[in-house]
Amino acid sequence: MTILILGHKGQLGRLLYEYKSGKPHVGLDLPEFDMTDGAAVMARLRDIRPELVINAAAYTNVDGAEANPDLAYAVNAHAVAHVARACRELDVPLLHISTNEVFDGTREGQPYDEWDQPHALSTYARSKLAGENAARFHHHRLYIVRIAWLFAPQGNNFPAKIVAAADKYGALRVVNDEFGNPTYAPHLVQAIFTLLQREAPYGIYHLTNQGYASRYEFAREVLRESGREHIPVTPIPHTDWPRPSQPPLRAILANRAAAALGVQLPPWQEAVAEWARRHRQETK
Repeated sequence: MTILILGHKGQLGRLLYEYKSGKPHVGLDLPEFDMTDGAAVMARLRDIRPELVINAAAYTNVDGAEANPDLAYAVNAHAVAHVARACRELDVPLLHISTNEVFDGTREGQPYDEWDQPHALSTYARSKLAGENAARFHHHRLYIVRIAWLFAPQGNNFPAKIVAAADKYGALRVVNDEFGNPTYAPHLVQAIFTLLQREAPYGIYHLTNQGYASRYEFAREVLRESGREHIPVTPIPHTDWPRPSQPPLRAILANRAAAALGVQLPPWQEAVAEWARRHRQETK
């Protein structure tokens, strides 16, 4: 019996694929496998006959989605429907990765729980919410795992960009009125497989590192842990950093469902410290 990882070449998918779960993992990704081809999805899943499917594939270019809405919906919604239908036909559980951006971020004073009503604003967010809805419509043996501000040991993620910009420019300007949960991919992968090993009930789970931060606070912690605390950082409002797509300003997630089962990720500051240790080792 195998676990099928869709999107296994991506930032999260690679770590899911490499995780030692005690069962063989099979990975599918572009260019060899196109999830937007419903017939191909069904054929490959019938051939593999996995015990579980984890869908970590997504179109994650938030700004690019505004210029390419058809592509965003094709990957984040229609392809998810293909996968969910195939899993239903084979009676295979599906774990689908979603995002905090399904919420509009206008709530003050408390984070979003798993049972709160989503309200997506951007094209990317609406496509991801459509994917959640498609998966729920087509399949009942379903886990939806919402994450936020993902960063892995490798890849072009927020901490890597901050370090690179600090080294290049010697000073930074970072938004201080956008808040979220920094989430370290290795911690997330461990939490996902712990949920599965404990045979958690199907449903929605918010899995992020504990606590939340502004982009400014996140950047300052990255610089401190990477030995660049001397780099000056100017806090700015999001209006001073115009983008094609404005992410929600306070889409902070609360982990209620997984925590009730004893599954909780470490504080985000510990995650940044671990990222910085590995970054130093790999750049020596």
